[in-house]
Amino acid sequence: MKYRLLNILACPICKHFPLELYVIERKRYERDVKVEIPACDLYCGFKGKYVKELKEHECIECLKYEVVTGVLYCPNCGRWYPIIDEIPRMLPDNYRSRSEDLNFLKKYRDELPEKIVHEGKPYNLESE
Repeated sequence: MKYRLLNILACPICKHFPLELYVIERKRYERDVKVEIPACDLYCGFKGKYVKELKEHECIECLKYEVVTGVLYCPNCGRWYPIIDEIPRMLPDNYRSRSEDLNFLKKYRDELPEKIVHEGKPYNLESE
């Protein structure tokens, strides 16, 4: 997943923006990037801040990375969405697989915050 995707993503359930990003693994790609700075107009996912709060923009560096594994988290409703193989899986609760979500949490419990592992919706390790 590209960091700049956080500039447009909102929680599919409660529509909250921006989402929090927790990176477990990222990959660097060598790319020649030509982009107008800032590349994002509202929110910089690379820095985790609104663009208007930034004094310096690292757009050229940001565009060289992809989040391979991680979690998008909605601080408003407490839902979390896994990023697997560079793809954010932002499905409504009724389309999510409980067993897949729990296996993901078990595998990455040490890399993720307690609010996701033990309190996240729709599934967490306390609801197991």
